[in-house]
Amino acid sequence: MIKNNQRVFNRLMVLMDAILTGASFILAYLIKFYIFEKAPGIGVLPLSEYVMLLPFMIPGYLLLYSVCGVYSPKRAVKRRYEVSGVLQANTIGIAALIVILYVVIREINYSRSVIGLFYILNTGLTALSRVILRTLLRTIRRKGYNLKHLLLVGYSRSAEAYIDRLLDNPQWGYVACGILDNHVPAGTTYKGVKVLGRLANLEVILPENKLDEIAITLALKDYDDLEGIVHICEKSGVHTKFVPDYNSLIPTKPYTEDLMGLPVINIRHVPLTNTGNMVIKRVMDIAGAAVGIILTSPIMLVSAILVKLSSPGPIIFKQERIGLHNKSFYMYKFRSMELQSSSEEKKAWTVKNDPRVTNVGKFLRKTSLDELPQLFNILKGDMSLVGPRPERPLFVKKFQEEIPRYMVKHQVRPGLTGWAQVNGLRGDTSIRKRIEYDIYYIENWTLGFDIKIILMTFFTGFINKNAY
Repeated sequence: MIKNNQRVFNRLMVLMDAILTGASFILAYLIKFYIFEKAPGIGVLPLSEYVMLLPFMIPGYLLLYSVCGVYSPKRAVKRRYEVSGVLQANTIGIAALIVILYVVIREINYSRSVIGLFYILNTGLTALSRVILRTLLRTIRRKGYNLKHLLLVGYSRSAEAYIDRLLDNPQWGYVACGILDNHVPAGTTYKGVKVLGRLANLEVILPENKLDEIAITLALKDYDDLEGIVHICEKSGVHTKFVPDYNSLIPTKPYTEDLMGLPVINIRHVPLTNTGNMVIKRVMDIAGAAVGIILTSPIMLVSAILVKLSSPGPIIFKQERIGLHNKSFYMYKFRSMELQSSSEEKKAWTVKNDPRVTNVGKFLRKTSLDELPQLFNILKGDMSLVGPRPERPLFVKKFQEEIPRYMVKHQVRPGLTGWAQVNGLRGDTSIRKRIEYDIYYIENWTLGFDIKIILMTFFTGFINKNAY
């Protein structure tokens, strides 16, 4: 059993954080007044005055770490989330310390430099300690120590998927001891995990108190048994997880909200439905498009002249596309083909060695310079710097019937570049694969992700080998 070890481990972590907080504050004082300034000057508060703050600061920081989830179990969580919790707690803590010292009690003699150094040191040292500790624990678990033993209740697709992930990630330190199910015969195994018996055996197994966790992995058809199983598990006191068997119905990243005590599962998590995120992204779009237009204006001028000289017709080609909330708009490009009627233009995509493409157009398409006028689409609000590429109405109608979840891409603004595009999915490539990348982007959007895609576009995205 690992429960007692976990309690000891948690207490050691709290003790370590308390020591690091005190040490960081003292070290900040020593660095400021004995390294930067060689010795404390006249009027500088002695170290003892700073140490007197620690009995109040240390419990406060430990409380913040708890509130920010630093002490919650993180076996299967990426280390950056724990570091993020440490950063969040320290940021709140330093803000509170500044307000209390300089506004509430008006103790202006405490050095601002010491406070700033303390924030840097405490955040850095605590985060570093967490990274080292988690790395050490993962190494230990890979070698078969510090393991948690769990029982799966129900044989289903979710049970198999859960076992797959546990086996693929031994650093998590989970061991599946077996499965209980009413429909699959005892002795049946899946990747070494055996069906031990029927669901009724749960009441016999739990009192032995040799399990760390229960994972309820019932098939949808067995959900009538769910309430009774949860009751048995909670009565035993064993930590219980529920792994829903709805991947075939909701193959996405759902999230739960509390509607006055009623849990509601939202089928899809779209960060850009949040008003704050929308504003941040729009501000970046406007600023990025404006800077882009200024920087590329000489290139656009030369491109416009070359397009005009290459063949008769307008310089800018406008084409109807489907954007945010399925609304149509006209997307701008430098014309790269011979002038043709709208009926001919709608027939199909451009193919390799397409005779309609001009020599100048081939170069513009290959280098993606034909896309530069879309910076004006971004300023208008039709498009974004980053997002799924927009498609023509006739193809949208075709793909929404043929490709599952195709229309999800219209929950955000289409982009000048996107996650699919920087991964080589441009031009004549798999639409299904593109949609997978688009949905991943939509469900995992962050400002940092946008910046990453923009940088990847500069290094890998301009030359399009699939452009004809």
